Amino acid sequence: MHEHDVIVVGAGGAGLRAAIAAQEEGADVAIVSKLHPVRSHTGAAEGGINAALREADSWEDHAYDTMKGSDYLGDAPAIETLAQDSPEEVIQLEHWGMAFSREEDGRVSQRPFGGLSFPRTTYAGAETGHQLLHTMYEQLVKRGIEVYDEWYVLDLAVSDEDDPEDRTCHGVVGYDIQSGNIEGFRARDGVILATGGLGQVFDHTTNAVANTGDGVAMAYRAGVPIEDMEFIQFHPTSLPSTGVLISEGVRGEGGILYNSEGERFMFEYGYASNDGELASRDVVARAELSEVNEGRGIEDEYVHLDMRHLGEERITDRLENILHLAKDFEGVDALEEPMPVKPGQHYAMGGIETDENGETCIGGLYAAGECACASVHGSNRLGGNALPELIVFGARAGHHAAGRDLGEAEITTGKRGEWESGDVETPVAPGEAGISGADAVADGGAAAEGSGLSPDELVARATERTDRRVDALLENDGRNHSEIRSDVQESMTQHVNVFREEDGLKQALRDIRDAREAYQNVGVADQSRTFNTDLLHTIETRNIIDIAEAITLGALARDEFRGAHWRKEYQERDDENWLKHTMLSWNDGSPELWYKPVLLEGDEKRYEPKIRSY
Repeated sequence: MHEHDVIVVGAGGAGLRAAIAAQEEGADVAIVSKLHPVRSHTGAAEGGINAALREADSWEDHAYDTMKGSDYLGDAPAIETLAQDSPEEVIQLEHWGMAFSREEDGRVSQRPFGGLSFPRTTYAGAETGHQLLHTMYEQLVKRGIEVYDEWYVLDLAVSDEDDPEDRTCHGVVGYDIQSGNIEGFRARDGVILATGGLGQVFDHTTNAVANTGDGVAMAYRAGVPIEDMEFIQFHPTSLPSTGVLISEGVRGEGGILYNSEGERFMFEYGYASNDGELASRDVVARAELSEVNEGRGIEDEYVHLDMRHLGEERITDRLENILHLAKDFEGVDALEEPMPVKPGQHYAMGGIETDENGETCIGGLYAAGECACASVHGSNRLGGNALPELIVFGARAGHHAAGRDLGEAEITTGKRGEWESGDVETPVAPGEAGISGADAVADGGAAAEGSGLSPDELVARATERTDRRVDALLENDGRNHSEIRSDVQESMTQHVNVFREEDGLKQALRDIRDAREAYQNVGVADQSRTFNTDLLHTIETRNIIDIAEAITLGALARDEFRGAHWRKEYQERDDENWLKHTMLSWNDGSPELWYKPVLLEGDEKRYEPKIRSY
């Protein structure tokens, strides 16, 4: 058994920042990650980091823009924390050597992004995430923080009290991809989940193959509520053939969207008469698909993004990486012709319920980054707000887990009994089909470990259960997971995409139910223990099923149109009935729906909901 003060699961931007912060507090910290840190998906982030750095800007304006972008479903304490802490974190990155793009006077460059009232997005060409990741990895090496890379965390070791708020997380169980060993990791002070996104729930996504929602699924099964899962961001500009992201920086620098008629449709058809291409992402994504659906798309699939007028010098200085992506994946020379783009699943606004310090309702368990929901982004994330979320809340989680007093959190977690219970009419009983016999061995994130055990005994018991689970999967000669995963992905892309209808959502739930039943007889073709990607993907597929169900249940329950959540039957935002967070609790595999209020009270003012227009 490995033992450390703080264990961070995941080595992207949030995980690296959390580990550095915990080490700064004097903690013995280790990262456990299924990827080497510099292969984490943060490296694919292109756009930038929002921070109020100029005298003409302010954190208050950043907070207001973020609340407006969230369509008033973000929580003010989290939003204000992001806006207040981001400048200091950006300056820290600069001091660590991050290669920001700069103005002629030497200042860090900033450019406009969608939904911002000031050009506050700092960037490093079109590879900001890559620079961020490598800058923090250098700090990791410099500080001697231990990294267990290519270790896939399969379960959390959590005590078994009936009320999740009384439970404690004492560590995790990991699978060493190289050796095939399954071993426990004991955390004396805390476990921080920083496992990133869940894009593989869909079949057209900007996310990496590794983004399977592992942290969200594990925390959910261990008893932590998950929040606002229905809010999925579809980025307006992904390449049609692959889903590869084309940065919002292209539009920030002046890139223009055209339909098949050569019309600048964001203005021509009134989708965003003031901000045009720099409207919020949900607005632009819906506009593009509307053009396609109304017959003004190109090849009935995409629109054009044109940056030729910016000139070769400006493009190669600020957007060089985009030229390579367009050429490599679409065969397009973006200096000479426009790029084909269409919306692709990009980001999850919802996730593991936390407060502004990264704490969940389970003692010793934290979450930060895209897998977490504080909630900063509400129903729609602004471009340039993902990377500051990683560094701001990664730092806060790391500091708090290692013992720093950050003050009492204003956001409460896990108070299910205090809030409104929910219900939704579904075509099938969610989760009723159960799980495979192999997974049943360790269901609930290894939570049911027996009472009265010491932390070491809890981790050891969780490890034994997980080992039996893996053995059962390897011994079962059943259906290959890839067929099941593909069925879920196709159904989610068809029915739970930018435009959502009740019948489609109910069909998606039926498809997920079928996937659960099929998964009960899942088998792993590769019987070896070492470098067994078939085994890993089989376990990931179970996570994908759980996450897909949560997203779809939330989407079916929310009878309104807010932010990234569009419902054909409900074309208005309904603040009277739906100014609240959608919460799901595991409840032994049958998701329990409930709601809690949005916190609109900031430090000095209340954010009153207004019509969101651009």
